[in-house]
Amino acid sequence: MSRDEDLERRLARAMTGTAEQFPPHSADLVRRSITRGRRMRLVRAVQVAAATAAFTVVAAGGVLVGTDAFGGGSGTPGRSTAGGPAHSTVRSPSRAPASVSAEEMIRTLKSLLPPGGTVSAASGRGSEAGGAAVWPAAKLTYSTAAGTSGIDITVARLDPGASADQADQGGCLPVEVRPYDRCTTRKLPGGAVLTTTKSFTYPSGDTGQKRWYVVFTTPGGAQLTVQEFGGGGEKGSADGADPLLSIAQLTSIVRSPAWSKAIAALPSPQGASSAGASAAVERVPGARMTRVLTSHLPRGGTTSDLNAGDGLVQLVHDDGRGKNMVEVDAQYDMTVALAGHMGCAGVSGQCEATTLADGTKVKKVKGTSEKGGSAVVWLVDTLRPDGRRVAVREVNSYAESAPVTRPRPELGMDELLAIALDKRFFTG
Repeated sequence: MSRDEDLERRLARAMTGTAEQFPPHSADLVRRSITRGRRMRLVRAVQVAAATAAFTVVAAGGVLVGTDAFGGGSGTPGRSTAGGPAHSTVRSPSRAPASVSAEEMIRTLKSLLPPGGTVSAASGRGSEAGGAAVWPAAKLTYSTAAGTSGIDITVARLDPGASADQADQGGCLPVEVRPYDRCTTRKLPGGAVLTTTKSFTYPSGDTGQKRWYVVFTTPGGAQLTVQEFGGGGEKGSADGADPLLSIAQLTSIVRSPAWSKAIAALPSPQGASSAGASAAVERVPGARMTRVLTSHLPRGGTTSDLNAGDGLVQLVHDDGRGKNMVEVDAQYDMTVALAGHMGCAGVSGQCEATTLADGTKVKKVKGTSEKGGSAVVWLVDTLRPDGRRVAVREVNSYAESAPVTRPRPELGMDELLAIALDKRFFTG
């Protein structure tokens, strides 16, 4: 089993455990969560892999020598993926003609660190393990008199067969899911894309261990991701100290030509198989969903932070009384998946379940945020007799885990129901 497949299964098990809690999730939440977290998934996979025996642990103590730590800022290596949650538009590796060892990955990362620090707990992964091709990676702990940081890097190749809403792997994550990220994305001369983010290990809050990362996506289809955790390894500290290396220093690391051998070891693009798998699933186009949703919003307000993909659209609407996040899910063939989930049994908050004259099941829920914040979440979930499902939810904030921005959600339950019953989601 590949690491991507293993990560998918683990995510699926975790999500299944919350399936009956408010608000109810659709059965394809794993796929759509993966899509929404598309630019973050590889770092997560790397973190999981780092904890397994697949990494070759290499002792690395002592003081770093004074190398040319940040030379080579404008190189355009290959292209890898970035930052955080799993199916993936990152291709599962196949054997490449070249190879790079775990020791080389560690040695390269160490050579790009500022001189005068101490390295410990270094580990790495070459481009092959157990006779199979894998994504090269390295991680270590870097310390100076000013403190400690955990640093890791991964080199991977994107899937050229990804659908349009999955393709922008290096971009910033939407505010609806990462409200406290400070992220910028810019295109570089020649077509490369650079994304820099200051975030937190636990992204639902703005306290605790800081996590900074940089994603460099090259025109050639490779993507390099370097991330740094303040105070030590991931979840190794909670004091909120800044990581030792600045975003500029992380950028120099990820753009260094020193990674050219690792990039050369990446497998060639093989997009046909994933493109075929993607085409087999019928989905509601994100552009259509956006048009339908915005047609229902009150006139005179402002819309921002649009995040649209096939089957899911999120946006923030402000009618002058505060920001309000609205989200719509639309799927086909959900009758079996939602069997037993269109009633109120086991649902916290105020719940009402009814069946309309045409057989459409309707579930209305008013509850609190499952993210642990103080926001209120209102939901209308509908399941048509033919299996088409539309769920509309809103939050009296711009994100569930963000501060409340208005006393109550903007749209009433009847308005949410009108959105959910709009036939244009499926007819265009």
